[in-house]
Amino acid sequence: MAAQAAAAAQAAAAQAAQAEAADSWYLALLGFAEHFRTSSPPKIRLCVHCLQAVFPFKPPQRIEARTHLQLGSVLYHHTKNSEQARSHLEKAIPQFEDVKFEAASLLSELYCQENSVDAAKPLLRKAIQISQQTPYWHCRLLFQLAQLHTLEKDLVSACDLLGVGAEYARVVGSEYTRALFLLSKGMLLLMERKLQEVHPLLTLCGQIVENWQGNPIQKESLRVFFLVLQVTHYLDAGQVKSVKPCLKQLQQCIQTISTLHDDEILPSNPADLFHWLPKEHMCVLVYLVTVMHSMQAGYLEKAQKYTDKALMQLEKLKMLDCSPILSSFQVILLEHIIMCRLVTGHKATALQEISQVCQLCQQSPRLFSNHAAQLHTLLGLYCVSVNCMDNAEAQFTTALRLTNHQELWAFIVTNLASVYIREGNRHQELYSLLERINPDHSFPVSSHCLRAAAFYVRGLFSFFQGRYNEAKRFLRETLKMSNAEDLNRLTACSLVLLGHIFYVLGNHRESNNMVVPAMQLASKIPDMSVQLWSSALLRDLNKACGNAMDAHEAAQMHQNFSQQLLQDHIEACSLPEHNLITWTDGPPPVQFQAQNGPNTSLASLL
Repeated sequence: MAAQAAAAAQAAAAQAAQAEAADSWYLALLGFAEHFRTSSPPKIRLCVHCLQAVFPFKPPQRIEARTHLQLGSVLYHHTKNSEQARSHLEKAIPQFEDVKFEAASLLSELYCQENSVDAAKPLLRKAIQISQQTPYWHCRLLFQLAQLHTLEKDLVSACDLLGVGAEYARVVGSEYTRALFLLSKGMLLLMERKLQEVHPLLTLCGQIVENWQGNPIQKESLRVFFLVLQVTHYLDAGQVKSVKPCLKQLQQCIQTISTLHDDEILPSNPADLFHWLPKEHMCVLVYLVTVMHSMQAGYLEKAQKYTDKALMQLEKLKMLDCSPILSSFQVILLEHIIMCRLVTGHKATALQEISQVCQLCQQSPRLFSNHAAQLHTLLGLYCVSVNCMDNAEAQFTTALRLTNHQELWAFIVTNLASVYIREGNRHQELYSLLERINPDHSFPVSSHCLRAAAFYVRGLFSFFQGRYNEAKRFLRETLKMSNAEDLNRLTACSLVLLGHIFYVLGNHRESNNMVVPAMQLASKIPDMSVQLWSSALLRDLNKACGNAMDAHEAAQMHQNFSQQLLQDHIEACSLPEHNLITWTDGPPPVQFQAQNGPNTSLASLL
């Protein structure tokens, strides 16, 4: 018996030594692979060789599965060898739980990259089905499949999945991740304009966020997510004044987050292992919504200040982080600052920034798909500013064809209607458009700002037709709505047009009462076109009233504005990027031919 025991002990010791030896060679190869992967620059070929060297040793199944996962991950993230990456990930999937879910997640990403979405969806569904005992992976896979449906514009399926995730998080006791699922669902419901469902859901989210006691950074990030949704909801509705308390809370919240230190302590509940956005991304997002607010309210210098800050932050982040969301933030910021430039009389700079958006969209087909309509809209606005009305019509028509976003559609139609009014010979098309954006009856969107703009366009059309009383009614409605929500640009435009109507009717005193505040407001914005228009009216008013000194001063102002706009006009039309105005189909052009000189009419500027 003693001999048998000794033999057994020897065999066990040999087995242990063999296992230790196996562990040591595996750990050595793994250590080398990780060293090569994290080298600067990374030595991916050597990393892959080290991982491939594991297989000839015939390792245990668990090690073999994890090695396939590691190889698939390295090849997917660091090489273009998607075929080998796919092969390794597919081998890892039938294996152990700690491997199969990560492999399924990575493999579905790879399928999407190869435009094989139909292969990714069933893979994720199956992984979700069998991961219910693993809270972290179950939640992560639900988020991933919801994101996939969102990218395909199937928001109903995405909302359903997020609802399932919220209920699962509640059951496993993760109120934090429940809030993330619900806020994500609220974001999609806002995109779908399902406002009746959004309001109770945001109320519930607010309660969960306030009651949750956990990691301070996670709590504040939930609050930022919640407030961003509230602010964008108000801005979508064109309620620039009503949003101010929420926006102030959001700005205070991001200041709080920037003072907090990241805790390295992991949450005790594995379902809580999620972050909405990194702190630095949240800062850029808050800058972005502040720019959106400033743009709508007509505080264009403030919009410029926050855009500069955000773009500087983005440039720093993009040196270290290639996350697609950063490019999206950059494009949206540029879209807003381009509109500011066109208003403030910096068309040449606006055109160069439009070209910058084109370059960003060339690098990402998805980015171009999401922003093509906005890009053509911006080109249409630029064309209007340089009096290329045929091109403006073509750009706006292209943008209408490319969008199914209701607010953008109403914005484009409103601007296209103003083009037809200025052309003066497109009555049938104009009547058709005006009927579709009739603010007195069935206006297609709930935006306060766009409805006020539709009243202004009606007033402009009535003015051009000589129906002055009708024009005054529409413009007073615009003024009432603009004043209610601090829409400064619309207020300035309505005042100067009312001033023009009173001038034509010979009511010089009332005209002056409109034009002077219009000029003051336009200077504050600053809006060059309204300043040009107001100064011309003030010149003519003062001449008519015999105020020679005031007339001379207004004439001098008008001359200065004319010269600034004319110089900028010539500079913009001479840029090679000016040829973008003829682009109406396909992806953005890569190169631009230089112009011999401006070929557009300057009459409307003088």
